Amino acid sequence: MTDIQDLDARALKTTRSLVDRVDADMLHLPTPCGAWTLGQLLAHMTGQNHGFAAAARGGGRDLADWADRPVGDDPGGVFAASAEEVTAAFAEEGVLERGFWLPEVRDGGPFPAPQAIGFHFLDYVVHGWDVAAALGIRPDFDAELTAAVLPIAAFVPTGPARERPGAAFAPALPARDSAADPLDQALRLLGRDPDWTPPHAR
Repeated sequence: MTDIQDLDARALKTTRSLVDRVDADMLHLPTPCGAWTLGQLLAHMTGQNHGFAAAARGGGRDLADWADRPVGDDPGGVFAASAEEVTAAFAEEGVLERGFWLPEVRDGGPFPAPQAIGFHFLDYVVHGWDVAAALGIRPDFDAELTAAVLPIAAFVPTGPARERPGAAFAPALPARDSAADPLDQALRLLGRDPDWTPPHAR
């Protein structure tokens, strides 16, 4: 089985290719991610990359490490720098034997490194889809990535916590077809409608 570090790096590469399509004048666009605009989503994604990189290196306990980082007038460049940082941190020797502190998840940890990197992998497939949906396109995550993300999505806890303001994921949507694309299945498990389109395109 392909290791989680490789899966994560590949997911980030695809997500970077999507963010590279974003110009500064697109940051006002709506996204499927709650009430966030594209600019707010990218600020969150960039901040999370820095936070996960800090956690991989033994830090990350301070919520300031995870703060949103606006992308300004260079969305692709700012996001790419954060993606390179977290990929390098995840590739460091011995990282898989470390515990990651994730202060925004449950009791904060520490979480086993493979599990924590799996959280990041899930986030960047889903957020990559968010970016693509905001742009009105379909992301080109390969079949191995979408197959790998589905069981991780299935383990995300359900229940009332998903209905609270600021919850990472909305309540799950009913499954439609067990033979559907794994990415579509994962999105529905995480409260995303795979058929979402920007309001201006409806």
